[in-house]
Amino acid sequence: MTGQDPAGQDEASQDAAGQDPAGQDGAGPAVLRALAITVSNRAAAGVYEDRSGPVLARLLADAGCAVDGPLVVPDGPSVEVALRDAVAGGYHVVVTTGGTGLTPGDLTPEMTRRVLDREIPGIAEAIRAAGVAAGVPSAMLSRGLAGLAGGVLIVNLAGSTGGVRDGMAVLAPVLRHAVDQARGGDHPRAGVAPER
Repeated sequence: MTGQDPAGQDEASQDAAGQDPAGQDGAGPAVLRALAITVSNRAAAGVYEDRSGPVLARLLADAGCAVDGPLVVPDGPSVEVALRDAVAGGYHVVVTTGGTGLTPGDLTPEMTRRVLDREIPGIAEAIRAAGVAAGVPSAMLSRGLAGLAGGVLIVNLAGSTGGVRDGMAVLAPVLRHAVDQARGGDHPRAGVAPER
């Protein structure tokens, strides 16, 4: 017999682990809304085609997100504007690609820091370490940040297809949990059904 919970959701709609589709502990959204942003002066000017943004959008979709973008913006103040618009627009996750290096025009971390309320250094550190471990020593030069703007997770990735792949390999497994935590969820415990 199928029962109804107070929200009108029947037990059959819960997954095999007894978890609510809204998230591992019921705090998070059923579907993560994600925005992919490519930061590139030349791609924004139409000098060349954005290559890393489509890879990022596909990998976010593979991670279970409903994805918009890639939105292509030039580096500098346009990044801050795009991030603030994304936060106001109700996205759960915003991932950028590009603008994290050492050239004078690479300002994405500075623009991101203006938007963040709290940084999550472990994500950025793990992404850099994964790049180095994958045989790309220059990955350690990325100045990309990760953090929260309200309940929105924002992560900067390097501006290459390889950097996006390496970064998303680190980010994808923790994406749902990070968003749930940002929205007040409890830590899931193995083998224990969430309280209802």
